[in-house]
Amino acid sequence: MRSPTSPRPKAAAQPLKETYSRARKNPFFNGLIDGPPPAFDFNVSPSRNIARSVSDIGHKQPQDTLLDVFERFSPNEKPFDRITPKEKSSSFSIKKNPFEFSPKKNFEWSENGKAESFEFTNVQTVFCSNLATEENDQQREIVSSNTSPTVEKTFHVNRRKENLSAVPLPQSAASFYNGNSPQFEISESCPSIKRLNRYLKATKDEVNTGVPGRFLHAVIAQDVPDVGSIASTIMYAFYLNETHKGDHLCTVPVINMKRSDVSSQSELKWLLASCQIDHMSIIFVDEIDLSYYDLFGSLKLVLLNGYKLPTKQEALKDAVVEIFNCGKGDSVYPWVDTVTVGEDSSCCTPIAEKFALLSPEILAGHGFSRFLLAAILLDSANLSSSNCSIKDKYMAAMLIHGAGRFGCNGLYQLLRYKMYDVTGLKVADILRKDFKKWTRVGNQDNTGSRSTVSHVGMSSIGTSIAELLDHEDSSVCEIKYFQQVEKLRLLMIVSGYYDLKKNFKREILVSAQSLELMRNLLSFFNSSASQLPLKAIPKPGLGEQMQAFEIDKIISRKTIERLLEEFGGSSKG
Repeated sequence: MRSPTSPRPKAAAQPLKETYSRARKNPFFNGLIDGPPPAFDFNVSPSRNIARSVSDIGHKQPQDTLLDVFERFSPNEKPFDRITPKEKSSSFSIKKNPFEFSPKKNFEWSENGKAESFEFTNVQTVFCSNLATEENDQQREIVSSNTSPTVEKTFHVNRRKENLSAVPLPQSAASFYNGNSPQFEISESCPSIKRLNRYLKATKDEVNTGVPGRFLHAVIAQDVPDVGSIASTIMYAFYLNETHKGDHLCTVPVINMKRSDVSSQSELKWLLASCQIDHMSIIFVDEIDLSYYDLFGSLKLVLLNGYKLPTKQEALKDAVVEIFNCGKGDSVYPWVDTVTVGEDSSCCTPIAEKFALLSPEILAGHGFSRFLLAAILLDSANLSSSNCSIKDKYMAAMLIHGAGRFGCNGLYQLLRYKMYDVTGLKVADILRKDFKKWTRVGNQDNTGSRSTVSHVGMSSIGTSIAELLDHEDSSVCEIKYFQQVEKLRLLMIVSGYYDLKKNFKREILVSAQSLELMRNLLSFFNSSASQLPLKAIPKPGLGEQMQAFEIDKIISRKTIERLLEEFGGSSKG
């Protein structure tokens, strides 16, 4: 009989059964199903019951053959030293092309007895490689496995054309390993952008047919050719199209700028290409006659970023049915019931919030989120402006996937670099990049119609006047031709840049239609010398009707605009 203090006998040890399962949800890992057999663990205990996955079970014939060969030798022997040539050809197949492995073929040793490296092509995720080199532009075939993939994506590998070494990109792991200007960039397919492109193409096709039997529900912003206005116009029109039920409306985004002006917007061209948005399916204001639809009462306008339509579209004010993201104040269109007051620095912030509430998965697309994020970063000065709200920062954090390899700071620096990058642009495109002009309405003629004559125009550039004149051999002629095309009596080019000593410089180049007008302008500047002190810059070859000046005072463009408006109103035609 056992005493109370004696220890209890230990229970007999039961063999433990360990279950090992490999549940691979990621489609990248599922591609290994059709790959080579996994490495075999010779030290596995017989008592272990391992639940093997499908990838372990597949291709049993090559694995058994491989094990039969290795079982004949000790661990210190090289198996290929005692394999007959017949066994070499029947048991192994390692080809020189490292990407070609077929489970139906056996291994093969090379003649020198050294096995070459290999990798696998059976990848379940669809991979499309496009290496656009200077010598050739070849499209590799799409490779996919026999099994049905859960998620299909297409990746494009493109040779980067521009050099980003001059861009002040933030420090990151990507720049540490690949440098600030890698030679290649990889872009993935975005289902959200594909859906957006289908919508843009369908609406443009319908507009080309005249939108029969439906109202033209046009979304238009202010006539400011920046990324924020264009992105908000496209995205809000897409949101309205997704939420409005019924077939009586044809919701169309109308970009309030000419298509030809896109060539001068380097940051916009880069962003559309980076987000894979089909710019040919976008409708610009010079490609549609809104007054035609207003004449027949089939126009409904949605106004963005303001209470009032631009002067050029003021005649369409009766067609306004909604105002979105306007400032606080009294509306000039009291009949509009749907008015959304904006409290954020970017119009794309509330639009992104609406998408997040409607269908958050649509924001997971890289291109879709990048388009919205770029507008928010530019409108809020990289989330540092005084009117940047908490919602701006929150939505930017939610759209971080669209920032790419260098993060939000890197995306913002890239966009800013593109804004002032004039490489590849003509002089006319540089002048049109940031251009304003003032008009004066003349007296009525004999027919009773009023004639509008353009008087003064101002272009802002980010380079010195000397660099602008040296940009092309015929820069002076191009400036005069631009003045004639825009029908300007006076063109002023305002330059703002930093010199080699990091000092800010402000210069102007004035081109007048006549010598008398140039004299009147110089007399006006002399009377305003306290506000605009000028120092002449001698530039040979300009002529008497074109002169360059350096401003001896740090002055804003707003002050120069105000002086030009005063001169345009006081000068005689």
